[in-house]
Parts: sequence; C-alpha cells; structure tokens
Amino acid sequence: MTHRAGFVNILGKPNAGKSTLLNALLGEKLAIISPKVQTTRHRILGILTQPGYQIVFSDTPGIIEPGYKLHEKMMRSVKMAAEDADVALLIIDATDKPEDSLAIFSSLGIKAPRVLVINKMELVSEEELAHIRSVFEKEALAAIIPVSALKQLHLDKLLAEIIRLLPESPAYYPEDMLTEKPMRFFIGELIREKIYALYHEEIPYHSTVLVNQFEEKTTLTKITADIIVQRETQKAIILGEKGKAIKRLGTLSRESIEAFIDRKVFLELHVRVRDKWRDKENFLREYGYH
Repeated sequence: MTHRAGFVNILGKPNAGKSTLLNALLGEKLAIISPKVQTTRHRILGILTQPGYQIVFSDTPGIIEPGYKLHEKMMRSVKMAAEDADVALLIIDATDKPEDSLAIFSSLGIKAPRVLVINKMELVSEEELAHIRSVFEKEALAAIIPVSALKQLHLDKLLAEIIRLLPESPAYYPEDMLTEKPMRFFIGELIREKIYALYHEEIPYHSTVLVNQFEEKTTLTKITADIIVQRETQKAIILGEKGKAIKRLGTLSRESIEAFIDRKVFLELHVRVRDKWRDKENFLREYGYH
C-alpha cells in the first residue's frame, strides 16, 4: 500500500483560527487558544499518524508586521515554515477582507501546493463565500475548502485533500509521537493561556512564562514557573490586591495542567521583572525564542 507523509504548514493572520484548526485536526489540544490576537509565538509541530499516511502539521505565529525583536523571531519561523512545506494551508477568517490575506500570502513566495482554508464558514452567507472564492480565483491553488474548526465542519474534506497532495514517503516520526516539543513547553503555554484569559491590555503581550521545575513525584507532579514581565507596575497587576490575582491564575493553570497530564499537580508561580525582555537577545534565547 502506498504510504504518504509530509509537512503541512498552517499560515494566516493572527485571528484566522490556526490553533483551533490544528487542535481539531489532531483531536488533541496542543496549541493554546485565546480571543486575543498573537497568542501563538512558537512554531508547534503536531503529528497525525494513521494507516497509510503521516501528516506533520506546523502551526506558526500569525503573520504580522514586526514591532520588536520578539516579533522578528516569530516572523522568521513563519518564513521558514513557508519555505519547507510539502503542503501549505492558507487559512483566512471568513469575516475578514479577503484581499488583505491575498496580499500577505502572495508576499510569502510559497512554492508548495496551496490549499485555501476559509475558516468560520458558519458566520457568513453562501454569497460571501462565493466572493472570497472570486478574490482567489486567479491564484494557482490546489483547492479552496470552507470549514469551521470550532464546529468541526468539513474537516474530513480538508484532510482528504491534504492526504492527496502529500508526497509518497515513509513516516518521519514514530507512530505514537504527537509533537516534538517537551512537556515543559506545554506547561508554560497553558499558564500563558490563562494569562491571556485573566488579564487585559498590555499584560498578555508583555509577559512570558519560564518553567524552571517539572518533577514527577510519587503522588503528584511539582512545577515551578516564572512569569516574566517588563515593569514593576505589570508585576503588581499580575499579583493583584493581596495576591488574589496570581492565586486565581495559579488555580486555573493548575486545573488545566492536571487535565493535560492526567495527574495531580503542585504549582508554584513567581513574577520576575526583566526590563524590555522582548527586545533583548539574551532574554529571548533564555525564554525559548530562538
């Protein structure tokens, strides 16, 4: 039987629902999700292995105009993903102006077969879907597929098209492997997801998480993590009055981590101030932004 395998990279603007699509296709929560934009900062691989094929999905940061060094590193990972794809999924929000996405995708110079994925199809009419198709009709696309990642509509059609486009190849990874990222990465991401949920304005964008300890003991897993912010005023907001805010953050993060690893967790959070960390190479490397 022919075996197909390859790298399928998910590209789009920050609000397109890339992470929701990745999670839906894998049937597992690998990428954190937030209504706020720019949630994804790292390139995350999600590996789907079934009899006859292996798809290595790559969820990249949303395509933005870089404003500081962290953004530059995020966009570098997008460019790398665009260059090494066997198949590129160009995902757009059905409620967005399609002309803007067309300009962005054209600038990437993608050579791999491209599939336009119109996400959030349930939010627009057939006439609006037809307009989106007309905007992209001159592009040499392999397919245009409307889906709803949230409601899991037409994902079977998308999956079938991806498999059709994959090259014949043996699997790249062991069949029981879901991702290449270590557990500490996902713990940090789950904490960061709760920061996006609980705090507003600049706090989510000016903060990151560094997991210092992940130790599996007999009855529970002990985790300690630093929340990095840029200013003392941001630290005060993270902590909240009499520590109430960080206690809430710790509780929600612990519950999410326990659900993820299916084990009891003891979680300890600390807040550290690192001035302008988003623009300093040494801090960015320390916090995993290479």
